[in-house]
Amino acid sequence: MTTTKKAGWGTLLTLCSIPIIMVLGNSMLIPVFSSIQGVYEISSSKVGLLITLFSFPAACMIPIAGFLADRIGRKKVIIFSLILYGLGGVLSGIVAITNAGFSLLLWTRVVQGIGAAGTAPIAMVLTSDVFDKAERSKALGTIEAANGMGKVLSPILGSVIALISWYAMFFVFPVLCIPTALALIWLVKEQAVDDTTSLKTYLHQVKTNFQQHGRWLGVAFYVGAITMFTMFGALFALSDALENSYGLTGIKKGLVLAVPLLALCITSFVTGRHIKDQIGKMKQMILFGLFFLCLPLIVVPWVKNPYFLVALFALVGIGAGLVLPCLNMMITSAIRLKERGIITSLYSSVRFFGVALGPPIFGALADRPFLLYFGTAAFIGLALLLSFFLIHRPQRIHGKEDRSRILVVKKQLHPS
Repeated sequence: MTTTKKAGWGTLLTLCSIPIIMVLGNSMLIPVFSSIQGVYEISSSKVGLLITLFSFPAACMIPIAGFLADRIGRKKVIIFSLILYGLGGVLSGIVAITNAGFSLLLWTRVVQGIGAAGTAPIAMVLTSDVFDKAERSKALGTIEAANGMGKVLSPILGSVIALISWYAMFFVFPVLCIPTALALIWLVKEQAVDDTTSLKTYLHQVKTNFQQHGRWLGVAFYVGAITMFTMFGALFALSDALENSYGLTGIKKGLVLAVPLLALCITSFVTGRHIKDQIGKMKQMILFGLFFLCLPLIVVPWVKNPYFLVALFALVGIGAGLVLPCLNMMITSAIRLKERGIITSLYSSVRFFGVALGPPIFGALADRPFLLYFGTAAFIGLALLLSFFLIHRPQRIHGKEDRSRILVVKKQLHPS
């Protein structure tokens, strides 16, 4: 799908709002986890299911949303997803107000997760469709920046809204989703769908890509998953420690929780600009990022000082900020344009699985910190080793309109 009409600022702002809304679905809840535990008298591992049962359905549905977007159009999928996402928020709020029980609240989060699958991942593809070659990279960069800013603001916003009530934030979702859906209808122009790929062909393309790129692609997926697992697990652990160990609540807690996310946002921005012209350094930066993810976790079990603890988790954010842009660039550049949407949707799914598993596992093992943090560090260490041996910078880079170029390594000649 392509378009010849130049997209404007209204289009870009509308598309930027979509990933922000999706990010709020998880991160905005983290500051009120302790309040939810008290209301329902549940453990920290159970309250983490509010993220798991949002992220797991999203992970499962993203490839399906991608397939449907190719068949019926990106806008239709996004609009339906935003409506479902907002409806899930309303249902969550009603369940909370009526004290209908924690189990029913989890089911409403499943509804929201299914809606989330068709938001940000499809918005990125739609952005590529509606912006011409000259503006496309800038538009995609702006959306990534909006995504990062949403991560930073979400715990602060969650803390502010919680001053009204812990469940008030559930009603924020429809307030945001409805105007965005209307703006998408009025401001974003999309040409008619011309892709008639069958489900059988779709699955065959997935199989072919993994046959061609299976070794490094599988490692890239694993690295993305363990990075998101560590990031969201660390945020969950930090939120719990700030309130239960250091007595920090409200807006102050939200501001502190934003520190690792701000580190992630800034590092991602700088990394993205750096690798744009120096693609050969992607593997090196992934290795450094995994090292920064791993090292703080080994130290955390011994730390009692809250400032040092926040600093360690900020290092985790820096590590994630080094890894994720490089993986994004590597996957989107090494895969041909016609298969890029399929592989990108699967990669988004795997990352969501990492998000889904982080909080409940960190909650369940909160009383066994050495097993939790050393075990997570071991899995990151495995990712580092696999990356060192199996990830290589792509020999051929696929760009716009599926044009490609071969990367040539220049070797310095030393006189004998």
